[in-house]
Amino acid sequence: MGGPIGFGIMGCAEIARKLCRAIGIAPNATVVAVGSRSPDKARKFIADNGLPATTRVHGSYEALLDDPDVEAVYVPLPTSLHAHWVIAAAGKGKHVLVEKPPALNTAELDRILEVCQINDVQIMDGTMWMHHPRTAKMRDLLSDPNLFGQVKRTNSIFCFNGSPDFLQNDIRVKPDLDGLGALGDAGWYCISSILWANDYDLPKTAIAFPNPVKNEAGVVLSCDASLHWEDGRVATFHCSFLANLTMDLTIIGSKGTLHLNDFIIPFEESSANITFASDSLLNDAVTAWATLSQKHVVSTDLPQEALMVTEFSRLVSEIKESGSKPDYKWPTISRKTQVVLDAVKASIDSGSKPVQIVF
Repeated sequence: MGGPIGFGIMGCAEIARKLCRAIGIAPNATVVAVGSRSPDKARKFIADNGLPATTRVHGSYEALLDDPDVEAVYVPLPTSLHAHWVIAAAGKGKHVLVEKPPALNTAELDRILEVCQINDVQIMDGTMWMHHPRTAKMRDLLSDPNLFGQVKRTNSIFCFNGSPDFLQNDIRVKPDLDGLGALGDAGWYCISSILWANDYDLPKTAIAFPNPVKNEAGVVLSCDASLHWEDGRVATFHCSFLANLTMDLTIIGSKGTLHLNDFIIPFEESSANITFASDSLLNDAVTAWATLSQKHVVSTDLPQEALMVTEFSRLVSEIKESGSKPDYKWPTISRKTQVVLDAVKASIDSGSKPVQIVF
């Protein structure tokens, strides 16, 4: 196989610092260039993140895409800019790791995916928790019919208490930059975890809870919704910029229950816990639990964001070196998540009417 995949970072957003570190840690990736509308800002980003002095500075995103050593781009731009720049990157044959949500709606995402497919470009969104080895261990537990049974109920929560400055100035509260607000930012994680728990079997209906909190510009700051399957399965989620930092995921089966309290970012970088119970019972006196939950600890040598970069770069290398086709698993997951997000937004906009989900 060839050398590491050369990444260009498109923009100097705060989240790009985390991915810059991840690319540096990943064994098969390296940052070769940073593009910004401000060359000085790009130079400062390179210096602040300890990148080599040889890292090229580009004073425009177009110049970054024209760099022949840039094989893949990381796009941490506001969601409203994703379609333009991801399509531009794919048109130049650059593979794309894009922040979530990848688009403002499914129609926009379909345009992105079509161009990526035409140009044999790998695309993946930046949902990092799915690449942690804990996620694979969770799948093993949920797949055991004797321990877990069938999924019955899923509940997912991601919220954090945004500062006054965040609520006033962050791009995630601006309708022209990230108009999906808390639903697009925090809600994406909730929906992705629910779909993962249900093995990507899409629900049939989405119903937003009444009275979501919006700012003066109409951007959602906090909302809740329920998802419903025809066989009786139900999921609920809460996403918010207005409550204490919480990252809970609960998956209840006919025989078992799985709990996470840090499903998006583990409490510790090198290991993560799963709380799992099966055939739970109370004691004869009904004063205590007769069967206690078990804690599974999953260790990792690389943080989840570096594992994501490693997997993405592996796929790019296979396309580059072996002529493989892009793996459509990841964009399919992105599209299913976007479809459900669209339905929840439509329910919010309609005053909490049920919305049918069509893939």
